[in-house]
Amino acid sequence: MGPVDDAAENPGSSSSSLISDFLSKSGGVAVIDGGLATELERHGADLNDPLWSAKCLHSSPHLIRSVHLDYLEAGADVIITASYQATIQGFKARGFSQEESEVLLKRSVEIACEARSIYYDRCHKNSTEYPADGKVLKHRPILVAASVGSYGAYLADGSEYSGDYGDAMSLEFLKNFHRKRVQLLADSGPDLIAFETVPNKLEAQAFAELLEEEDINIPAWLSFNSKDGINVVSGDSLSECAAIAESCKKVVAVGINCTPPRFIQDLILSIKKVTAKPILIYPNSGESYDADRKEWVQNTGVSDEDFVSYVNKWCEVGASLVGGCCRTTPSTINAIYRTLRYPTH
Repeated sequence: MGPVDDAAENPGSSSSSLISDFLSKSGGVAVIDGGLATELERHGADLNDPLWSAKCLHSSPHLIRSVHLDYLEAGADVIITASYQATIQGFKARGFSQEESEVLLKRSVEIACEARSIYYDRCHKNSTEYPADGKVLKHRPILVAASVGSYGAYLADGSEYSGDYGDAMSLEFLKNFHRKRVQLLADSGPDLIAFETVPNKLEAQAFAELLEEEDINIPAWLSFNSKDGINVVSGDSLSECAAIAESCKKVVAVGINCTPPRFIQDLILSIKKVTAKPILIYPNSGESYDADRKEWVQNTGVSDEDFVSYVNKWCEVGASLVGGCCRTTPSTINAIYRTLRYPTH
């Protein structure tokens, strides 16, 4: 049986209810996984490459699978594929053929689905849901979300943190850039598509129109990023961006990722004003990113304890899915899981 019973058996028939059914079976609030790149590096991967974590789809897929499993065993209910920076254009620029590029994109979803199957097998074989080593081995609904990063992520120049694509950028260009990739990922077997770190209104509109034009048969979420706690990073109104998600039937949740934790509460309240759809939030650790040096600035973030101290308030004001983004770890996600599942402890 699939992760959300019949919804997984025939996702196209139940796109609008997948998240609501999933949340009801997850106790009303679900846990999203955490940062991928930092964990891949901790496992030994070298990500000094324009493809970033997507490099491992070719060089070390076993490491991606291991990180997915780490997050599942930490309590994540949603795992996001290693396709954020994976584009056909980017792979071809690194010497891969069109066919090889398409295979690598599909592989991102296959690896996540394999990790879920391995995890379910471990749950079945284990006699207790919470072994002494602290892992969570509980058979529960788990969704695989196929990550689609912004055009700025492909550029690998930090523009997903500014939303500035230049005055010549157009809606049609962005739709055509993402079109094949979205089709391939949707057809590879995920439960939904995660449009992540969307930095401006134009790209949000492009994603929403693509879902309709291509009749994508699985639901999606739209997640924006902010650096001031008011607008998305481009300066566009968060309310206007969230309204795009609200007006698209195939978008089933909307939220914020890769944003410092201190901004999240106000951003949730802004989103709530324009949509009744579930709100998801997966902030970064609060650390600053140096786009020129392509590295995170040390000692600028918050501890796991401080990060998790926000979680109950986020859920009180309206978040339904909570996880972490850059520089968060399985330890962070396990702390979120325990806070949400055992709030009295």
